[in-house]
Amino acid sequence: MAKDVLCEVNSCRFWDSGNKCAASSIYIVAHKEAKTSDATDCKTFEHKDN
Repeated sequence: MAKDVLCEVNSCRFWDSGNKCAASSIYIVAHKEAKTSDATDCKTFEHKDN
């Protein structure tokens, strides 16, 4: 498992400096045969304004 998770979505409340994800866990949904990042969705995302 990766020690650091990088994320460039700075509108997410879990986004931290250095493009780090500060969420305690990550939930990602993907098609069974995902071949590109567009075929996945990060369900951990929460907009900063929420």
